[in-house]
Amino acid sequence: MSDKSPSSPVFDPEQMKAMHKMFMENHPGFLEYQFEVVDIGAGKASMRLPYNEKFVGDKATGSIHGGIITLLMDTAGGLCSMAAIGKMTALATLDLRMDYLRPTTQGLDILAEVECYHLSNTASFVRGIAYEEGEQKAAVAHMAAAFMLNTKGPKLMKKPRFSDVDGGK
Repeated sequence: MSDKSPSSPVFDPEQMKAMHKMFMENHPGFLEYQFEVVDIGAGKASMRLPYNEKFVGDKATGSIHGGIITLLMDTAGGLCSMAAIGKMTALATLDLRMDYLRPTTQGLDILAEVECYHLSNTASFVRGIAYEEGEQKAAVAHMAAAFMLNTKGPKLMKKPRFSDVDGGK
């Protein structure tokens, strides 16, 4: 399999962090989760989910609910896709597969590292791992996903990189 690795000549990590911060601070669904951007590069992104007892799925062990980890991975995958094309844009998750490998440990933050391994004019393909902070990247979950680019949604930038589909009008 030959992967088309994305590279963006217009990638500006500080601009991406600032735009993502603006999005996260204004989106009511994510204000509650307090996701943090750890690192962002051309076609790569990592985020942190600070440990929070309200996200515990197993009260006996303190393990974080898998749905919250899925949301973290989906969000990191979207940010990674935007980093691959070098701009904030509306995206849609087309496919998301999560493999949960083990429960998380009470009190530890979860880190997500995602890379875009293929980019087309209409979609990005990403893969990543979630692991506990302080570990040697012993995964708690693996993720693979596809995102549709330039979907209908808020205009986050003035000039789109790819052509918008107008439905033949």
